[in-house]
Amino acid sequence: MVNVCVVYGCHNRNSKEVKRSFHAIPAVLTTQGEKTERLSAERRRLWISKIARKDWTPTKHSKVCSDHFVEGKPTALYNQNHPDWAPSLKLGLIRDDKPSTSSPVSLERYSRAADRQNKRARYSAAETLLDLADPVFSVRQFEDSHADDEKARKVCTFHLQGKLEQRSEKHNVNVQQIREDHQNLTTENMNLRQKIQDQSLTLESLKDNDEKVKYYTGLPRYITLVGLFHLLDPYISGNGRSVLANFQKVLMVLMKLRLGLNTQDLAYRFGVSASTVSRTFGHVINVMYCRMKDMIMWPDREQLRSTMPMEFRKNFGLKVAVIIDCFEIFTERPSDLLARAETWSNYKHHNTIKLLIGITPQGVVSYLSSAWGGRASDKMITESCDLLDRLLPGDLVLADRGFDIAESVGLQCAEVKIPAFTKGRKQLSPLEVQETRKIAHVRIHVERVIGLVRNKYTILKGTLPMDYMQNDEDEVPLIDKIVTVCCALTNLCASVIPFN
Repeated sequence: MVNVCVVYGCHNRNSKEVKRSFHAIPAVLTTQGEKTERLSAERRRLWISKIARKDWTPTKHSKVCSDHFVEGKPTALYNQNHPDWAPSLKLGLIRDDKPSTSSPVSLERYSRAADRQNKRARYSAAETLLDLADPVFSVRQFEDSHADDEKARKVCTFHLQGKLEQRSEKHNVNVQQIREDHQNLTTENMNLRQKIQDQSLTLESLKDNDEKVKYYTGLPRYITLVGLFHLLDPYISGNGRSVLANFQKVLMVLMKLRLGLNTQDLAYRFGVSASTVSRTFGHVINVMYCRMKDMIMWPDREQLRSTMPMEFRKNFGLKVAVIIDCFEIFTERPSDLLARAETWSNYKHHNTIKLLIGITPQGVVSYLSSAWGGRASDKMITESCDLLDRLLPGDLVLADRGFDIAESVGLQCAEVKIPAFTKGRKQLSPLEVQETRKIAHVRIHVERVIGLVRNKYTILKGTLPMDYMQNDEDEVPLIDKIVTVCCALTNLCASVIPFN
């Protein structure tokens, strides 16, 4: 495209013989602040007035050649005093063949003005330094005597050095004291850094502090927490923009399970939003469920018998395979009438969900069913889950009075023992009393384990929201994941049953 200069009276255009540059008329900048917009609008107006065309509107193709600038090109926008801020040379006629009365700004004049401004800046800096050294002394003394820059600099430097030497001698500055103060401040800074690190919830802050680990996570030792984290870390998704590290995500979930903290509280503790906490909890609890559900396992018969506690050996020999019971967790009242009826528990007088739990004689959780509504009976839950399929011929099941499952267990060639009933009789026989005491003495361990799970992970002691109970066809409900993880974490702790 051929560039043609739009200045009135100028006919310059692209030519191979004469090298010229062509510059577009500056536009109004509206996106860089009010000052830039005002300055660019003033510059555009000045350019158009210098072009001196009557009844003319510039376009994006309008160009001005380098012959109209002192240095051959426009200067920067904020260099308003420069002669090339707008075209100033060879501007031709304005209108009606009248010559232009505007005179170009001299580059030498601009340079002299810039030098004067720099000189005033240097005098001002020198005056400030000298005023700090001695308010009586002033640079204006040199201005009155017309001192040049070099003389003023030398005198100011000499005077300032003298003042500093006088002050140093006057106050007898102790360098050793300054070094000691610096060392003290450095030590204090390091102590404060360590204190802040100890208060933060990181892997390093929990090291060598088993009490802190137990309080926040329920796990007995720091090394157990590290092993659990290494088990989960490769499966926790994250990216470089994530605010939380993977360990902080795991710790957040453990704190929610352990302390029952609400979402907003965790958001304040970890410095993130409530939505981030909810999203992180859902993701990490799913990872924990998939990686830890195998910690709740049904032991082999040989393993079970070889580690049978002495208390069980005395009363039942080596036959006890599992001790079962149901425990209930409070839930919010469902809005759906059918769900409200299915979750109502006459025993608790509250809407609950119920799970069947089985423990080994050693006190380890070996079975956990899916969640049922609180209205379901113990017998129905036991016969509907796969617990009976795990029994072997000759196994002995210890249960409470509500588990009337003798026939179902008998089909597996196993036996169930429950405390005797007094229904229809005034009292039990001496043999029944003795047998009931034996059963109750060891069956109480399952209630101790249930209490341990509740007390260790207090989220199960509160009222859970109905969102945790939602059941998708292809996904395990969140309540099942939470209870499974809590029981698996309990299995990592010491047993409540003595082995001797």
